[in-house]
Amino acid sequence: MNINATPITAALAGAFSAAVWPMLWSRFGGEGGDSAGLVIATLLAIALPAHLFVVGLGRAGQDASRTLDTALLRRIGAWLAAAAVVAAVQSLT
Repeated sequence: MNINATPITAALAGAFSAAVWPMLWSRFGGEGGDSAGLVIATLLAIALPAHLFVVGLGRAGQDASRTLDTALLRRIGAWLAAAAVVAAVQSLT
């Protein structure tokens, strides 16, 4: 399976994670929350989309082991920026 991550997919993953996280926290977090459920929900709502749509599942080139991956840095920035925008909009509403 080869998923090519782009800044657009990274931004969508960030927006999804930011939109879903408050619901997960209210369900599993807080006082007396289900910590195992919160860990699983975090993996499914944040870590998995981040890995699939920011890092991707493509094979890395052999020569890329010692170079700075600027495309990955752009995707991480898009992911964080989209998450910040969604979180800001949610706090205003």
